[in-house]
Amino acid sequence: MALTWGDDYPIHQTPEPVAYAGTDRNFYDRYFFNGYALDGDGSDLFFAAAFGVYPHLNIADAAFCVMKDGKQVNLHASRWLRMERMDLTVGPIRIDVLAPLQRLKLTVEAPEHAIRAEIVFEGRAFPVEEPRFIRRSGPRTVLDYTRLTQNGRYSGWIEVDGVRSAVDGYVGTRDRSWGVRPVGARDPQDMAPPTMPQFFWLWSPCSFEDGSLFFHTNDDELGRPWNRRAVWLDDGAREDGKGEFEQATWAIDWRPGSRHASAARLDLGADGKVVIEPQAEFFMLGLGYSHPAWGHGLNHGELAVEREDFAAADLDRRLPHHMHVQALSRVVFTDARGRSRVGRGVFEQLALGPHGPSGFKSILDVAP
Repeated sequence: MALTWGDDYPIHQTPEPVAYAGTDRNFYDRYFFNGYALDGDGSDLFFAAAFGVYPHLNIADAAFCVMKDGKQVNLHASRWLRMERMDLTVGPIRIDVLAPLQRLKLTVEAPEHAIRAEIVFEGRAFPVEEPRFIRRSGPRTVLDYTRLTQNGRYSGWIEVDGVRSAVDGYVGTRDRSWGVRPVGARDPQDMAPPTMPQFFWLWSPCSFEDGSLFFHTNDDELGRPWNRRAVWLDDGAREDGKGEFEQATWAIDWRPGSRHASAARLDLGADGKVVIEPQAEFFMLGLGYSHPAWGHGLNHGELAVEREDFAAADLDRRLPHHMHVQALSRVVFTDARGRSRVGRGVFEQLALGPHGPSGFKSILDVAP
């Protein structure tokens, strides 16, 4: 009984039915969205959503989050996948692909949790394909995945606790990633010999009036990048190699007592520089990242839905599940000719374990 809707489309990669995704239990397939006004002070509305499928775990989960005035509302949902990967609905959260790689619709209908939304994403340019991410710990493959990233504009509305907010003209980013990374219940057997966990990740898609800037890096414990890219893409364009910044480096001022940035800079070499000014932090556990209860791929039964509210000021930033954030930021990009663009974006940060350039020496030590 492995046949599913996907088998009626010419998308097979192997002789197997679409329901089978190789042999690695950690295979996943995921959507992500965020959105914000192009101009704001950090107290304005920010939203994010995610939808994940875990074929070998037979689980699908989703989340929708709204942040405003330092408060974050998270709607979590999980269900049994029943091997049907083409069903993009988890309880009250649904994604519709209206035009592949260009237009998608996000619908949330959870009146019992006082959360509703109807949002359409329209891509500003063709998606960027990030370099394939492969990372091993000894002989074990921990990460092996591909991601596309696309900036866009939004239309529609969000309603929380009876207050409706229009998101027409909002900008932001969506991504799609698929492959292998840790999902579901933790592997009970640690590596032999034991190794200290280490993961350093910065991701900063930025929106400007006429185009988009994309930057990301994965660094090892010595600060050496094992996956890094920076690229500019005009609206309506697609990658042609001309917008690459091959010498991109970064610098961060860490907020004392945390592993969160108070300011950041990107040096694009002869092509210019970028100044990132964080305004507010969105906590990624709202989308399930390292969430103690709603982590990706966990089994909550046939269907489970829950609302979660918190204020950012009440969270202990030293806890590992509070370290992963996207900082909504004002961004100034000055090009090689001295012309400055002012825009907005997110500066995502996850720094676990040692990282020499940042002064981090153990798993969870913080900036002095």
